[in-house]
Amino acid sequence: MLDKAILQQVTDIFSTLEADYTLVARCSASRDERAQLIEFLTDFATTSPRISIEHHAAEGDTLEFTLLRNGEATGVTFRGIPNGHEFTSLLLSILNADGKGKNLPDEGIARRIRALGGDIRLQTYVSLTCTNCPDVVQTLNIFALLNPNISHEMVDGALFQSDVDAKGVQAVPAVFADGKMLHVGRGSLGELLEKLEAQYPTVPLADNASNEPVSRSFDVVVVGGGPAGASAAIYSARKGLRVAILAERIGGQVKETVGIENMISIPYTTGSELADNLRTHLTHYPIELFENRRIETTELMGAEKRVIVTGGEVFTAPAVIIATGAGWRRLNVEGEAEYIGRGVAFCPHCDGPFYAGKSVAVVGGGNSGIEAAIDLAGICKRVTVIEFMDELKADKVLQDKVRSLPNVDIMLSTQTTKVVGNGDKLTALQLKERHTGEERELALDGVFVQIGLSANSAPFAELEKTRIGEIVIDAHCRTNIAGVYAAGDVSSVPYKQIIIAMGEGAKAALTAFDDRVRGVI
Repeated sequence: MLDKAILQQVTDIFSTLEADYTLVARCSASRDERAQLIEFLTDFATTSPRISIEHHAAEGDTLEFTLLRNGEATGVTFRGIPNGHEFTSLLLSILNADGKGKNLPDEGIARRIRALGGDIRLQTYVSLTCTNCPDVVQTLNIFALLNPNISHEMVDGALFQSDVDAKGVQAVPAVFADGKMLHVGRGSLGELLEKLEAQYPTVPLADNASNEPVSRSFDVVVVGGGPAGASAAIYSARKGLRVAILAERIGGQVKETVGIENMISIPYTTGSELADNLRTHLTHYPIELFENRRIETTELMGAEKRVIVTGGEVFTAPAVIIATGAGWRRLNVEGEAEYIGRGVAFCPHCDGPFYAGKSVAVVGGGNSGIEAAIDLAGICKRVTVIEFMDELKADKVLQDKVRSLPNVDIMLSTQTTKVVGNGDKLTALQLKERHTGEERELALDGVFVQIGLSANSAPFAELEKTRIGEIVIDAHCRTNIAGVYAAGDVSSVPYKQIIIAMGEGAKAALTAFDDRVRGVI
């Protein structure tokens, strides 16, 4: 079932395993996929003499396997066959259990995971074609491996449709904690950890380590790990300075970009590949990476700046470069938050398959909105593009394409005023024609919000910002506070492009160094 070339690669990766692992399969004879799962596991077990499989009969529609390490439960279960993007999740679950995974968190984050108290049963519903699902599955598998009170189960929604319907899942990844929805969509380790900390108590660790907040000092603290942040960190490190990056994840928003064709000298790459390349480049320098950190507060006035992250860690430096980028902008209308994951979606690539044969809307007539409409038109019964302005803003080639599709309608000069639902899922959008004031309801099964990005500048209250929240900078990336610089999409620089963000990050680092040499900071 598994390709021989892939099996050989996995064999090489598993050649240094130190513990023994057992894949315990429980399959109902009534499941058509039973033989496929057994074949999959049998092939997978050939990659190492330290991996074995056990088969057990089961009742109902059971089709799953759990991972044991040296005969002990790890808390990791896969319900379904982890092919496609989830194959990596299986691979990493074993590497992480062996202490060899490259995505294991640093000790500061690991301690927070271990401190989660109570028995926590997590489930993540996935689609094997979803590019965001593996990140969430791999993260929650790590939680289970680090904390014996946590168990995590990946569920292939396509194989357990009755569960999907019962839980009202309409977007993936969909995470449930003890049967209640915890999270939907893209999610970093830090974001998921914060949600669990808010829902479950934390307990003192057995090692009695000090609970005092950790404070770390650097020459430059870069906040953000996207193209601007990585560039700023590298340019600062090349000046011989002690540099730290604080980021929710390396790559930032870029990681969500499917294809990139305007990076000069690189005809084509993907957001995931670029994020990996940023990380690789950063590791060539003595830059300290602190991922899965979310900024709580900042104290930027004075010679020594302080950045405080969730969990209480404090980072200080005379120079702070803010490169936190931007995030998906929401409609901010009644019902939107309530129905996220239940009809309101943001990623057509991940969640589009849930709406095959159904009617959906795309709010936003820019490039991302029209590209989404074109993609969805191939699988949905009807797609309606809703644009606030009097004309579409997308490139002409995209407009020509979308207008040629017979199952796409375009509504201009239309404002979305409310997301309507029945308590379980979205059923319609309430719309208003801007010129006439006429209101109507458009019956729908789902809506994809594609109205651009907003600057991630909320934690930096001391800085001057534009009307739309961008941090105001001068031509040298200086802000209104000496020693604080901003670069990339979070700043007021025009044109939000990857290549511009990289240049702005370099500029901010060079300015900070020049200010240091001249005694400004």
